[in-house]
Amino acid sequence: MVQPALATLLALADSRLPTGAHVHSGGAEEAVTSGMVTDLATLKAFLVRRIRTQGLVTASVAAAVHRGDISLDAADRETDARTPAPAARQASRGQGRGLARLARRVWPDAHWDELGPRPHLAVAAGLVGAMSGLGPEHTALHVVYTTMAGSATAAQRLLALDPAAVAAVTFGLSDLCERTAAAAGAGLADLSDPVLDTLAQRHAERERPLFVS
Repeated sequence: MVQPALATLLALADSRLPTGAHVHSGGAEEAVTSGMVTDLATLKAFLVRRIRTQGLVTASVAAAVHRGDISLDAADRETDARTPAPAARQASRGQGRGLARLARRVWPDAHWDELGPRPHLAVAAGLVGAMSGLGPEHTALHVVYTTMAGSATAAQRLLALDPAAVAAVTFGLSDLCERTAAAAGAGLADLSDPVLDTLAQRHAERERPLFVS
């Protein structure tokens, strides 16, 4: 019998989840446009970079919120401080708003008003994890995995890559996702990546991008 928490984790990691995440590439569109990502090998390198930096940081804040180690207001400020690019902050809040909107429908009895109208994704994910019956380690893994999967799917579409080949790359990164999620549970991470911040800001200034971020 499938454990309810595991089924919830799978649902949160599903790309069909109506949170608006499908319109965000996590910098993959700009990386493709800039020639940084051109094939499976460079896509894998980009995904590793995303997992180890933005994935780790976002998951660490989400896990801390889930455990109740930090208030929602403090978590919001900590996320702002760890997201130097204004475009990346806007993307984070856009996805957080989408997740919170869905959560209000699924768990209507929770106190979602405490999140505010545009919470960071990390803050919303932490509260959703706590309200849904997941463990903090599940919340961290969900955040790390979706950080990778969203960019992988966007690059697949932009470069017309073989979906099976891209899936094989993501399966190959499963262990890194697990280890990164475990590291995220150790406390707030503050690792930054200037290249990803630059890509986010440059993308926001581009005319007629296909993805929001």
